[in-house]
Amino acid sequence: MVAEMFPILLLLVVVMAMVAGMFVMTHMLGPRRPGDIKLSPYESGMEPVGEPRTRFSIRFYIIAMLFVLFDIEVVFFYPWAVVYKKLLSQGAFILIEMLVFIGLLFVGYMYAWKRGALEWE
Repeated sequence: MVAEMFPILLLLVVVMAMVAGMFVMTHMLGPRRPGDIKLSPYESGMEPVGEPRTRFSIRFYIIAMLFVLFDIEVVFFYPWAVVYKKLLSQGAFILIEMLVFIGLLFVGYMYAWKRGALEWE
């Protein structure tokens, strides 16, 4: 059992040693030029305005989640489009299956729209 895991453990040790070596070498060889701007909370040179812990509207997070959700679902169109002609010989099943998928996406989009999740006030 240990003999089977030895290459993985060796790889883990080598990677950890490389990461530690990179951190140490960066700390030792990296430039150190502290200054007023570098020591400020933001390196843009502008003084921060307001509290750092401001509250965002929940709508921002809802729209961000919906974007990620629909973006990931659209990724499924690419493999379908690539193999569409090859799988078309099996009948219209692949087309019907994708139409059902698009229908479900549309129903989810309409639900989010009707609930007001896409409106920004």
